[in-house]
Amino acid sequence: MKQNLVIVILISFFCKTLFGQSESYTVNKAFFSSEKYDEFSPVYFNNGIVFCSNRNFGISNHTTSQNKGLFKIYFIDTVNNKDWKSAKLFSKNLTTILNDGPVTFNRSRDTIYFSRNQEVKGKLSDVSGPRNKLGIFYAIKKNGQWTNVRDLRINNEWYNVTTPWLSPDGKKLYFASDKPGGYGGSDLYYSLWKDGRWGDPVNLGPVINTKGNESYPFINSAGELFFSSDGRPGLGGKDIYFSMHSDTSWITPVPLDPPINSQFDDFALISDSLMNEGYFSTNRSGTVDIYHYKTIIHQLSHCEVQRKNEYCFKFSDDSKIPVDEKYLQYVWRFGDGTKATGLKVEHCYKGVGKYEITLDVEEKNSGKIFFTKLTYFLDLKDIEQPIINSVPSAIEGDIVSLDGLSSYFPGSHAIVYTWNFGDGDRTTGESVRHKFKVKGEYEVKLGLILRQDKSGKIFEACSSKRIMIFPNNSEKTNFDASLKKPEEKINIFNYDHAFIKNLYSAEKEYNQDVVFQVEILSSKTRLSFNNKAFANVPKKYLIREVLQRADSSYSYIVDEERNLMDTYPTFNELIVLGFKNTRIRSFVLADPAAKELITLKKVFGVSTDVLFKQNDINLSSAGTQLLDLIMGFMAKYPGIILEISTYTDDSSNSASNQLISQKRAESMVNYLVINGVNVSRLKAKGYGETKPITLNLNETQRKLNRRVDFTIIK
Repeated sequence: MKQNLVIVILISFFCKTLFGQSESYTVNKAFFSSEKYDEFSPVYFNNGIVFCSNRNFGISNHTTSQNKGLFKIYFIDTVNNKDWKSAKLFSKNLTTILNDGPVTFNRSRDTIYFSRNQEVKGKLSDVSGPRNKLGIFYAIKKNGQWTNVRDLRINNEWYNVTTPWLSPDGKKLYFASDKPGGYGGSDLYYSLWKDGRWGDPVNLGPVINTKGNESYPFINSAGELFFSSDGRPGLGGKDIYFSMHSDTSWITPVPLDPPINSQFDDFALISDSLMNEGYFSTNRSGTVDIYHYKTIIHQLSHCEVQRKNEYCFKFSDDSKIPVDEKYLQYVWRFGDGTKATGLKVEHCYKGVGKYEITLDVEEKNSGKIFFTKLTYFLDLKDIEQPIINSVPSAIEGDIVSLDGLSSYFPGSHAIVYTWNFGDGDRTTGESVRHKFKVKGEYEVKLGLILRQDKSGKIFEACSSKRIMIFPNNSEKTNFDASLKKPEEKINIFNYDHAFIKNLYSAEKEYNQDVVFQVEILSSKTRLSFNNKAFANVPKKYLIREVLQRADSSYSYIVDEERNLMDTYPTFNELIVLGFKNTRIRSFVLADPAAKELITLKKVFGVSTDVLFKQNDINLSSAGTQLLDLIMGFMAKYPGIILEISTYTDDSSNSASNQLISQKRAESMVNYLVINGVNVSRLKAKGYGETKPITLNLNETQRKLNRRVDFTIIK
């Protein structure tokens, strides 16, 4: 046995000499731990430590099968005492005939939670059997005494609930339990304080719990979890592990470095807010004792790979809304004074900031905005992380300078900088220098302990970065050149630090019942139709007022179409006439009548070639079928006034076109009146060739212009 111990020491010495590895911690038995008795589960309390011990001092004559006393709760003032015999019983009111403890306190130290057997009254022989399970109880401090002991609702006569620890905010009570349905012998759970009571136990899950036993949870001020487990590969017995909650899950637990962990049982660790020092329990000296530890170099337990802050992105949008690019073009405006043309573009910002992004459809010749397709506010932020400033590569034997001065944590400042160079060497400081003696790839880690400026809360963060060490300058030069190759840019919507707000997307609205409206102006106040702003609007346009709910503005509409490009001729004409504020707006139909009417037009079509007999004003069978449905529509919505309008192409003279379109509109109105629709609810209007929705350059275009429309005017 002695020979094996010598080999272990020599191997440890050899590794430290070869790699320059220094220990993370120093440990020494706490002065209040005795040679003869057992002490464990230390807890900070006022100027001292509360702990469990089987030093009975005449409190009880009861002993265990090993002729040791039962565990009671003790307190020692560590400021004014330096002798283990100075420890005193914490409270007679919390002392039972069985084992008592461990304990935990709330922040104000006026409530104690502690573990003990659920039945403690009666003869020792009656309550000391295995059926008397452990539970968690609490007491309140009143007039200097702990009173009103009560059990928690999470206790159960069929299983143990023990080793409690209250989170710093008092909202979660962590504990160990062998309740059925877990992952092993004893699992870690928590209960949430809600609505004045502790909720049902929640298992911490398979990342934390194993087939073995997990117990003695400790949560520090940063919300990090330390616990003991004998179900993981370790140094032996129980080892102490670290984990923290990241996003939606716990990270894989990491064992603490020796000499805190050892080949013996190590458990029940506590620390100060900076993890500079603390206590833990161990049986490495023959009895269970409490040891004091100090941190030499902070252990970097969980490091994320350092990320690059992105400022260059891809911008794109869908193309389901047809746009004729012979006349129109897509123009992106990035909110920094720059723009780019095309549906899919790339753009680089100079840095973080808030930007208003728009994608407009512009008229190519005039540069007038025809339609706004997309708009949103972009809040581009840097990633909160420790940042390792260093060269990406060096030659073996060269001194490399590194610093963490660019680390980004707004509203907080770093207290401690800890470096792990990946070759066994570690150090501290904002700026450091290190010599990598052997070629290879090294994972350099920078750990920070930070304090929030407002709350004073302490938390930790760690990043890692790869540094390549080469034997000669030629290999280094080739490697550095490979890093300069341009990287593919990420889509702006896929970057987790590009925060998108107030998104408007015409493409997303396009899946709904949408029409496109030609707006000649908008106003925060309501305008009279006699306003001079409308004086030069051609009489063929019926001006309608629409309240835009998004910004409570009044929009004045002169045309409405189901397809975006059908509005272009009207837009172009109004721009030429001097209505410089004319633009197209998408409008999601909310009115049931408007939605039903547009559905009828989609299903039956609006071509006069189908709804009327050829070159005639008389309705076809398809025309009467559509109007029969319009009759039902008018009966369903008795308050509606409907304009029925017809249009022609320009193949005949203007007078003929106007006449036939008017006659066709009147023919449709007459059919509805004959069949019972009140004439006062109908208006016939023929527009001839005056309102085309496309050019009349070929038969396909002319056919689109020969159409019927139904418009709700009241």
